Amino acid sequence: MSAPIKVLVAVDDGVESDIVQAALPNNNGVQIVGVVDGLEESWTTLQEVPADLLAVVCGDYSDRAIYLIDGAVKQRPDRPVVVLSAGSPNGFVKRVFEVGADDIVSLPESPEHVAFTFEKAVVRKQGAASGTGVALAPMICILGPKGGTGKTLTACNLGVALAAEGHRVAIVDLDLQFGDVALSLGLTPEKTIHDLASSGGSLDGEKLAGYLAEHPSGAHVLVAPTRPDHAGAITTEFLREVYAALRATHDYLIVDTPPGFTPEVIASIDSSSHVCVVGMLDSLSLKNTKLGLETLELMGYDRERTRLVLNRADSRVGISRDDVVAIVGRKPDVFVPSDRDIPRSVNEGKPIVLAGKRSDAAKAYRQLASMYETREGTPAKRRFGRRKKADV
Repeated sequence: MSAPIKVLVAVDDGVESDIVQAALPNNNGVQIVGVVDGLEESWTTLQEVPADLLAVVCGDYSDRAIYLIDGAVKQRPDRPVVVLSAGSPNGFVKRVFEVGADDIVSLPESPEHVAFTFEKAVVRKQGAASGTGVALAPMICILGPKGGTGKTLTACNLGVALAAEGHRVAIVDLDLQFGDVALSLGLTPEKTIHDLASSGGSLDGEKLAGYLAEHPSGAHVLVAPTRPDHAGAITTEFLREVYAALRATHDYLIVDTPPGFTPEVIASIDSSSHVCVVGMLDSLSLKNTKLGLETLELMGYDRERTRLVLNRADSRVGISRDDVVAIVGRKPDVFVPSDRDIPRSVNEGKPIVLAGKRSDAAKAYRQLASMYETREGTPAKRRFGRRKKADV
């Protein structure tokens, strides 16, 4: 059974609540994640609540609704917008579709018809995206409630493992103050995400390509700023544009996040298709991992789209794998064993999946990569010219 469509409902001033409530679906196919009075308030909520579809309820012609639709479409082109009009839609329909709405329904209307409209809008948007390649590439957020669990290690090895299979991979270092992805991959890039944010003008795949560093495996990297004070230039709106452009030009997008649930991390989770939570085999890390998984559930994130990786999984610290399940509440998907060659591989800027291909740690990261390949139906490999093989 597929996950329900998560719908955020934005209600303009002057619309009677009874009309709205009578039209909203209440079935397994649609989940109303919020009904917000006021379109300005709705825009704020849209930044915080993961939603698959935005429903805008308004009366007669509404400039506020036009502005909200326009902003929502520009922010996330892959998320459909449906207008529920409680007044006369004459003269309003053209403007609604001009700014990017996917459908319009005149109220009053039955919940069944509204649900069908929502489902049709999502299917139509997905079909258009698959035909153009826009915003359908899997986006995997690597999360860890606290630092030191191996998020960067996981992001780099996952990205390189996928790239080694011929996939076009992009890695974004979202640790905007202390990011280490470039160092872990042995890269010395000339440009960073701060340079991209400061460049001005519109953002597209061609422009973005000029700010990506390329690893010998073929993976592309958008590295963190070189100075912590540059982090303030990176906004959540800018990140969503970057993610959309990278997903349109790559087979996989991997985002290495900083510790905690900052606004940038929440925006990334909202834009993602999958989350990979990384923990370690000690009681403090497991406690924080459990809190992180619970936070994702409170955010309404689909449990089936969450993977759990346990680093240093063979450490003898008095905690068994059964203890892990009891503490965290679920079995880890991948156990990465300790390996003394991992610190050396990090120091040399060569991920363990390349530096020690036959090691158990490398096999674990390749197992994680294969899970995403299998889950996504192994996306078509987009090759742009001949790629040099990474030295092994």
